[in-house]
Amino acid sequence: QVQLVESGGGLVQAGGSLRLSCAASGRTFSSYPMGWFRQAPGKEREFVAAMRWSGGSTYYADSVKGRFTISRDNAKNTVYLQMNSLKIEDTAVYFCAASARVLNIPPIYRWDYDYWGQGTQVTVSS
Repeated sequence: QVQLVESGGGLVQAGGSLRLSCAASGRTFSSYPMGWFRQAPGKEREFVAAMRWSGGSTYYADSVKGRFTISRDNAKNTVYLQMNSLKIEDTAVYFCAASARVLNIPPIYRWDYDYWGQGTQVTVSS
């Protein structure tokens, strides 16, 4: 059974940093895309960042470009999201996602992913 477990969320002041981790178990995803999405209260889940495979192409939402960095350690079956210069509008539940398919298009949509974590809360205060 595949499980994705996020960690690293919390409360941080605007301008601060957090690093989210997502550990996958049950299968390896070294050849497949992994990504991060977020959902703020009353809003739809939105794409944040994705990576095809270790050393592969990365994709970012315009709202986080230049501030967030996605990376992965295939040996640990883990994907990370380094979040710097956090803003109040970054407050949301952050979800890790993994795909079981080789995609020929940028993996930036929810339907590109087959597995989801339970989410971790990130709250940015003023």
